[in-house]
Amino acid sequence: MTATAAPETLPSRTAALAGSLPQAAVLAVLHTALQEDAPYGDITSQTLIPAQARASAVLNARVPGVLSGSEVFAAAMTLTDPDAVVELLVNDGESFAAGTALARVTGNARAVLLAERVGLNLVQRMSAIATRTAEFVALVGGTGARITDTRKTTPGLRVLERYAVRCGGGANHRFSLSDAVLAKDNHLAVLTGGDPAKLTEVLRRAKAQLGHTTHFEVEVDTMEQIEPVLAAGVDTIMLDNFSLSDLAAGVRLVGGRARVEASGNVNLATVADIAATGVDVISIGGLTHSVTALDLGLDIELAVAPAADPAAG
Repeated sequence: MTATAAPETLPSRTAALAGSLPQAAVLAVLHTALQEDAPYGDITSQTLIPAQARASAVLNARVPGVLSGSEVFAAAMTLTDPDAVVELLVNDGESFAAGTALARVTGNARAVLLAERVGLNLVQRMSAIATRTAEFVALVGGTGARITDTRKTTPGLRVLERYAVRCGGGANHRFSLSDAVLAKDNHLAVLTGGDPAKLTEVLRRAKAQLGHTTHFEVEVDTMEQIEPVLAAGVDTIMLDNFSLSDLAAGVRLVGGRARVEASGNVNLATVADIAATGVDVISIGGLTHSVTALDLGLDIELAVAPAADPAAG
């Protein structure tokens, strides 16, 4: 694969992304997607397109946005044609206008058409996530609140969708259930049997089982739970579906004894006010679970069929 970055100086966000998308994970997704889309080959191209025909195509933006998944798109193209040349014209994490050429690929025409839908599906979804994340990040600018994703990701695509969040300037929550303790309402109901007086002690016992590097977070849904949870020495307290006034009061009550995360009822209309309450983290499932694919298209710029074989008679 030949991939050439745009010549301009990388913004800090795009520089921080360099090399942060595991290639093994990308290839695993692409192999699965191509097996799904063309289990026995692309019979349309095999019927219509000469085997040695070549094509040059451009990935064009129909709408403005923030790019994510350019390397995934390139990898799709080179997976079907190892000799394909892919030029990346815009870097992941960069904003672009409608009409911008984002990448150019030149290779075997059948291979380009075989990889087209898989490459587009992924770069469109990833760019939609990056674009939505950037909108949230812009709205909380200057507040100190960090925008993060959740585990509400498409099964099998978490590594790509989490990377897309970073392209938009957001941060990642725990990657999986194996990475940190996050005790939510159902966990607490099992532990305490509904008796709030047991909350501090059961959380202390749980925390005592953990290594010193394991993060411990607890979700609460009432103000009355805050002090008992803090008394257990947790690292982060999540205020779930709190009103704005209760969020502000909760931040004051915590008083720096733990990191404060806000979750629930977060959208573009509410996020600035939530950030203004002083919370440290705002987690948003909608960054990944309900975005609409960004309108990008792959347009054939030049197609060259092989010369006819004069011996073919």
